[in-house]
Amino acid sequence: MLLMTQESGELDGLVRKRIRALRVAQGLSLEELATRAHLSQSSLSRIENGQRRLALDQLVTLARALDTTLDQLVETATDDIVTSPTIDSTHGRMRWTLKADPGMSVVRQRLTDPPPDNPARMRAHPGREWLVVLSGTAILMLGQRRFRIETNQAAEFPTMMPHAIGAGGGPCEILGLFDRDARRGHQRDDGDAQGPPE
Repeated sequence: MLLMTQESGELDGLVRKRIRALRVAQGLSLEELATRAHLSQSSLSRIENGQRRLALDQLVTLARALDTTLDQLVETATDDIVTSPTIDSTHGRMRWTLKADPGMSVVRQRLTDPPPDNPARMRAHPGREWLVVLSGTAILMLGQRRFRIETNQAAEFPTMMPHAIGAGGGPCEILGLFDRDARRGHQRDDGDAQGPPE
C-alpha cells in the first residue's frame, strides 16, 4: 500500500508519470528498465501505477537508468512557465534568461545601422552565439567575411572570431542567444549588465 502525506501526493503522482513517460519515450519495456534499475519487473510496475511506495534510493537508480537526474525527476511543476523580459530601453533590447541554464540569455533587438566594415571595431571574446532574423535582413561580419541573413534564417558562430551584426538595407529585428561566455564577453566590452548588444 502506498503511504504518503497529502502535501506530497501531487508530486508523488507527477514523479510516477514522469518515470513511465520517460520509459515509453525511450522505447523501454518494463522489463528493460527494471533490469537497468536493478528492480523486479513487478516492483517497477507497482511504482509506476502507485501501488508501491517511492523510496529515495530507487528514485536515484531509476533516474540514472532513465538518463536523467534526481533533481529533474522530482522537480515540482512551477507557475513561471511564461517569463517576461527585462527591457533595456537605452539600447532598444529585451532580454530573457533561460531557466534551464541561467548562464544563457536571449536578446531581442532592433537594428537600424549597418555593421562596421573596420575589423578594429568588431568584437572577439570566448563563447558561442546564435541569432535568428525575425524581420528584415541582418548582416553578420565574421573577420573579413560578410554573411547576409534573411527573415527566418539563423546563424551560429564562435565569438573568438572578430564579429559584428547590423542591418542590411533597412531596419531588422533579431533574436540572439548567448552562452555564458559570450554574454560575459559582451558585458565586459560594454560595461552593460543589461545584456549583450552588437
